[in-house]
Amino acid sequence: MGDSITPRFGNMKAFLGIVAGAGASYGLYKLLSSGSFRKSRKGARNDSSNVSGLNLQPGSLLAKVSGLDVVCAPVTSKTVDVASAGNLEPKHIKILLSCLQTSNNLDDKCRILLTLGNAAAFTVNQNLIREYEGIPIIAGLLSDPAADVRVQSLNALNNLSMNIQNQEQLTVYFPKMFELIETSPVNSDLQLCALRLLTNLSVTDKHQHLLKDSIKLLLSLSVVSNETLQVQTLKVLVNLSSNPDMMDDIVQVQAPASLLLLFDPRTVPAVLVRLLMFAGNLKAWRPSAQVADELRQKQDCLFRLMLDESSQLHGRVLPLLSHPEEEVRLQASRVFT
Repeated sequence: MGDSITPRFGNMKAFLGIVAGAGASYGLYKLLSSGSFRKSRKGARNDSSNVSGLNLQPGSLLAKVSGLDVVCAPVTSKTVDVASAGNLEPKHIKILLSCLQTSNNLDDKCRILLTLGNAAAFTVNQNLIREYEGIPIIAGLLSDPAADVRVQSLNALNNLSMNIQNQEQLTVYFPKMFELIETSPVNSDLQLCALRLLTNLSVTDKHQHLLKDSIKLLLSLSVVSNETLQVQTLKVLVNLSSNPDMMDDIVQVQAPASLLLLFDPRTVPAVLVRLLMFAGNLKAWRPSAQVADELRQKQDCLFRLMLDESSQLHGRVLPLLSHPEEEVRLQASRVFT
């Protein structure tokens, strides 16, 4: 006689969990309170019992994600099969977003966010999540007390940001991203993930003006952070400085004098290249004599540090013209000329 499953619903957090595997794969994990799923040997058919309005039957999310029939022994991480996140159907996106809103369990939220983030690597799912109002649901977890949840939320939003229409909604959360960067421990995953998201959102010039208040923070972070964060921070600064309309805001920002110390042959090439790209963009800007005079009155501003006649930038870049890395030499020559 075949087994059947009779789900018992106590609360939503005991309902569903999603395990997101490496890359763009995911599986079903049993995240249910004790006794939530039980085997019943009362019949040879599968029951289609309803849990909070969701049918647990073949073809449902549970069956699809696990790759198993909704029968057999309790599901564990060792028994699940995985399927491509690209195979998620619209109804599954809805279910995941619903679970994300109702779950109070840290592990559940992380797994669901990871699955949604992997799914958002596909354009069709990027659109579906937006249409199902999933962006504010996911972004709402940027204020979650658990750092792991905030990180997974940023990762999911990062994939969603690879969609122009999604970017329109994501710009609303710039202040929250800045807050996370400023208040999180230096070199933390939270800072890195927030900077990655800002990098994607600053690639085009449409929303760059919304980042002008973060320039001082980015300049400071480029000095105090580790190499990984330096690279990510400088990517944002390079994006912003590529836009001539942003230059007035950039050059008058107060900048740390130690920024010049990064122009050194001992700085790792990945950092040097982007630092020189940023400096090259600044050097390409040609202010009027009046604007230059006004900027000279601003103490410690980026203009005085890197662009004024009294700047030490020229001397710092000169040794980089003979750097062993070709890309460093190329970018240094752009600054030096």
